[in-house]
Amino acid sequence: MIVWGGWDGHEPDKVAHFFEHLLKGEGFDVEVSDTLDTFADAEKVKSQSLLVPIYTMSEITNEQFTPIHEAVRDLGIGIAGCHGGMCDAFRNNTEWQFMTGSQWVAHPGNDGVRYMVKIDRENPHPITEGIPDFEVVSEQYYLHVDPGNNSLAYTEFPTAGVDGPHVENPCRMPQVYTKMYGKGRVFYNALGHHCDILEAEHPRELMRRGFLWAAKGVGL
Repeated sequence: MIVWGGWDGHEPDKVAHFFEHLLKGEGFDVEVSDTLDTFADAEKVKSQSLLVPIYTMSEITNEQFTPIHEAVRDLGIGIAGCHGGMCDAFRNNTEWQFMTGSQWVAHPGNDGVRYMVKIDRENPHPITEGIPDFEVVSEQYYLHVDPGNNSLAYTEFPTAGVDGPHVENPCRMPQVYTKMYGKGRVFYNALGHHCDILEAEHPRELMRRGFLWAAKGVGL
């Protein structure tokens, strides 16, 4: 189940249809919706193998959130997504942040920053196997992250030529990670400011594998 909406700047409709095509190529039956009320249908939500939110910012009601929360935590239904569509969604709902594993707080330099996404070679995983480090020109997400996340790829801050209050605190910032939330698998990729970023070879493959890894009853 893909549910899209929120801030238009992240091209949620384009990303939703790109993900739909990607998932159908792996044999999934896919429902695409542009209303959060779809999540309020508890029986439908709990019948899924994978939930894919693409909904930057906005607000989610308890009636819409509770079925997702229970499906992931208690039934082991997977949740997977990218960029602000999953980890800058519903800023007032801290349980959403707990479930999804991080929250966007900044992108120093805004769009157009040239930076590297580096695979964590000390933490081999089927999602990143064989994928090289690669360059991106986009927003470089600075996140507040769950220390329990399993970080698979990272970017380094600060980036040359990009100023800001973070520059005195060099760090590796997780960009691709997995985690467990109760019985459910969670996958996140910080890339995806615009759909074309996700359509590139390595981000696309990370999303494909991440969806397979997270989906209940599928695995990778």
